[in-house]
Amino acid sequence: MFYLLQDLQIIEPSPVSLFCDNRSAIHIARNPSFHERTKHIELDCHIVREKLNQGLIHLLPVPSAQQLADIYTKPLTLAPFRSIFSKLGMIDIHSPV
Repeated sequence: MFYLLQDLQIIEPSPVSLFCDNRSAIHIARNPSFHERTKHIELDCHIVREKLNQGLIHLLPVPSAQQLADIYTKPLTLAPFRSIFSKLGMIDIHSPV
């Protein structure tokens, strides 16, 4: 992602905020002493830790109910779907109004 922004000549002066609803994942990314117990974790976790240490990203916790990305990544029941959908500011282009 950072290389793409550089290619487009977009300079981000401050770290990019990355919201995560998994406090364990945030702790693992911030704490290098977990390395021995997390060898099985995929490469993306190690990349996140590297970018965190470089100061390119900033991990922030967000409650699961407010995680907007869930609408794209999880099957949701109607109530959570409507709640997240309303926050996205999307419109129905097929609506007659």
